[in-house]
Amino acid sequence: MAVDVLTETVIARPCAEVAAYAGDPTNAPHWYANIVSVRWRTSPPLAAGSELDFVARFLGRTLTYTYEIVECSPERLVMRTAQGPFPMETTYTWQPVDAARTRMTLRNRGEPSGFAKVSAPMMAAAVRRANVKDLAALKALLEGADATDSS
Repeated sequence: MAVDVLTETVIARPCAEVAAYAGDPTNAPHWYANIVSVRWRTSPPLAAGSELDFVARFLGRTLTYTYEIVECSPERLVMRTAQGPFPMETTYTWQPVDAARTRMTLRNRGEPSGFAKVSAPMMAAAVRRANVKDLAALKALLEGADATDSS
């Protein structure tokens, strides 16, 4: 059974700002509850072919994996990892709702193997819960910046 989780939110910030912040993987530890650290394997800037090492805590385990950027544009970022028992593809999209608001989607897809295959339904539910919380954290972080800008 494949895992395919899509979540979205509307953030009260211009699309370019949301994409610049969320599309920079080094910001992930600031808004992803489970991401502990991100380290470049290739040199910045971010582009197709870039590689980054992520360290995460998920379902009580510490996971280390390398994401390769497979698509990078102002509207979309796609990262993929192939190693481990749960290869994953993460896709972000950003669409302007209007000049001041952005719809962001976060999609995680993967085909677990081995023991992870048995636990795919539980993993999908856990990924969904985590994604909802992470997008809420990103929304709060970026919308909170609005209050800072106006002081």
